[in-house]
Amino acid sequence: MEKIKVLIDGVEIAAEAGTELLSLVDRYSISYMDNPIAAAYVNGYIVSLRERVEGNAEIKTIRVISQEGKRVYRKSLCFLLCYASALIAPERTLIIGHSLGDGFFFRYRDGMKPDTDKLRKAMQDAVRDNLPIDIVTLSAEEAIAYSENRRLDETKKLLMTENGSDYRFAKMGTCYELYHEPMLPSAGYIGLWELMDYQGGLLLRYPQSRSPFQIMPFSDNPLLFSVFRENKRISEILEIRSLGDLNMKIADGTITETIRLSESLQRQRIASIASAIKEKGSVKAVFIAGPSSSGKTTSSMKLTDELKILGYEPIRLSLDDYYLSEPDIPVDENGEKDFDVLHSLDIPLFRSQLSDLTVGKEIHPASHSFKEKKTVLSENTIRMGDKSILIIEGIHGLNPALIADFPEDLVFRVYISALTQVNLDTRLRISTTDNRILRRMVRDNRTRGITASETLKRWPQVERGEKNNIFPFQNNADVMINSALEYELPVLSVYAIPLLKSVKKEDGEPYAVARRLIDFLSLIYPMPSEQVPPDSTLREFIGGSIYGAI
Repeated sequence: MEKIKVLIDGVEIAAEAGTELLSLVDRYSISYMDNPIAAAYVNGYIVSLRERVEGNAEIKTIRVISQEGKRVYRKSLCFLLCYASALIAPERTLIIGHSLGDGFFFRYRDGMKPDTDKLRKAMQDAVRDNLPIDIVTLSAEEAIAYSENRRLDETKKLLMTENGSDYRFAKMGTCYELYHEPMLPSAGYIGLWELMDYQGGLLLRYPQSRSPFQIMPFSDNPLLFSVFRENKRISEILEIRSLGDLNMKIADGTITETIRLSESLQRQRIASIASAIKEKGSVKAVFIAGPSSSGKTTSSMKLTDELKILGYEPIRLSLDDYYLSEPDIPVDENGEKDFDVLHSLDIPLFRSQLSDLTVGKEIHPASHSFKEKKTVLSENTIRMGDKSILIIEGIHGLNPALIADFPEDLVFRVYISALTQVNLDTRLRISTTDNRILRRMVRDNRTRGITASETLKRWPQVERGEKNNIFPFQNNADVMINSALEYELPVLSVYAIPLLKSVKKEDGEPYAVARRLIDFLSLIYPMPSEQVPPDSTLREFIGGSIYGAI
């Protein structure tokens, strides 16, 4: 056998070409609690430990408790549940829904209640027996036949829109799943999870990053679930339940109708928020918050228009203008300025101006210059009249500590996110986070000249800020809106793929993420942006918005 040189975490060893990674890495334990090796970077790519090393390679191991390791763990956990379902109820089709807090929602296509106890037992048995998770190749004919036999309609549609002669699948027992991202090498690693009944389906919960060695007490999020339920209804109206449906509409030209309906439904949702604000009657300040690249700016502009139609005179403010001057910004545990925490804002100034405005006083609004790194008061003045209403946008808009003691009857809170409602196939979801990364990467490159590599490098810090300062307060919202559009990924892919291809191996971890996103986007039929309306939320990211440079 041909000998190759392999560098594993800086240690060089000799190996035979074709050796499985699993036999090369240190496996002193596969227990989740020991933080085992979950996968590996091989020459910059993230791969399963079931992959074989065919030539000289530089390998960096990935632990379960890490940014990429948790993604591998969660994908493997979902496959474990699909295996259990195929074992105990092969006649039923389990469909992955969406993420919900620290879990994934699943339901059966027939709408009947799952046998949660039997599913849990089958999963526990697989973990106990350490069943292998293999990677196998099926011909296109075999893959389509398997999808038909198991009634995996969405998987079959995706395969029908690809032109591969064969496809890779993950395999556990007799259960197969399209293989798009690395999984753990066997079920024995999947030692920490919880399966519970939820809303007629199942919630499969996993450990959170902030508490990796335990499952946190369950905290329901009925507002978010109601949005996903509405998304399901909209997907049925648009006849787009999975990527295969979307690709087919692009191929046959019916995507034009999808664009019209998708945009109309989003305008309808925003109009309903304006109506709810008017119905409350006493509202003087509307707070709009949401995570990065959720479309807050365009949504606030559209809401402003709808409120004008109802007779209001909206005044827009941004919490970003109330940042403290930079020397006063708090620092994080690394000693860096932390602009994401509430106390990076001049809270006394904001509270004072909000109070003055709502009693009819004139103010000089704050204006923050990131170039000069300080906040000043504008020379201009604003005053609220009888028909005025404030539209205040910012990540801390739902945090009750921002406006402590301010009368609740004067406030209306809106939470905006980009909750991807299109699945990849029957058992694989499209990550909402990936959608937001693509939005931000395209916008930042267009408006600020920031490279894709830099966006990907900064993203973990963005996520940490969101988890601490936005997501814990989302249930404080009066209403939640989804800004994701069913057709946006085909448009974004045209802009994103060249940017992702600019990320180089020497950029480190961003390269592996870029390669993963390129592989994902390669499954999507591209679509030019000409048909995207000028008032679309998508224009906030690709340019050409009727609302100007936003």
